[in-house]
Amino acid sequence: MPSPNAASFDASVDDVFGRISGRYDVLCDLFSFGIHRLWKRRVAALIVQEPWSRMLDAAAGTGDVLLRVLQRDPSLAGREIVVSDISPAMLRIAQRRTVPLAARPDFQVDFQILDAQAMPGIRDASFDLFSISLGLKICDRARVLREALRVLRPGGRLIALEASAIVLPWLHRLYLTYMDLCMPTIGWIATGGDASAYRYLLKGVHDFPDADQLAREMQAMGFVDVSFERLSLGIVAIHAARKPVAGA
Repeated sequence: MPSPNAASFDASVDDVFGRISGRYDVLCDLFSFGIHRLWKRRVAALIVQEPWSRMLDAAAGTGDVLLRVLQRDPSLAGREIVVSDISPAMLRIAQRRTVPLAARPDFQVDFQILDAQAMPGIRDASFDLFSISLGLKICDRARVLREALRVLRPGGRLIALEASAIVLPWLHRLYLTYMDLCMPTIGWIATGGDASAYRYLLKGVHDFPDADQLAREMQAMGFVDVSFERLSLGIVAIHAARKPVAGA
């Protein structure tokens, strides 16, 4: 059974994302050759297709998904987006990046410092959509999924982008070898020698379950209509699920 926290990361012990917040976007580009931008664009496309009025973007980092949602859907009148992250430094960058698009009177964007694993300040059944992108691997994903289930309204949608496994085993092994060899060097240079930054991410990629296993975990948690879409041969997958409606 894979660890519920694939990266063995504890934000209360190591504020690594606060330290690397200014370089985080560069790291994402370097580690993925910029392909993460296409993944998040697809997440945004799925989000704007949903009929939501209140959305919570958890572990939002520097606001990539919010930025793409705002760029993609100019008609957000009457809607509210809560953008959250446990790192104040990351959240400040998200706010700064999206101010030109978010400063509109017809809808509301609220930035909140929240731990996706426990959000006591968020009311039960208060959101129509819960999104999280590349954050489950550095959290206790069972706790995050329980929180998503709690804060979603019945019938509400979960959309989660996360690491997976390339469908061809030999190619997946080759990909992991590349990550093992290149990530330490790239991470060391990009973070000015902060070894913890890439150590967590690398462990998370290695130990995170594949798309099938994560889908089973979501179903076991109580989500329904669970599906996933593999991207880039399965390097990542976008999972979609719903909170069940009582009596349905």
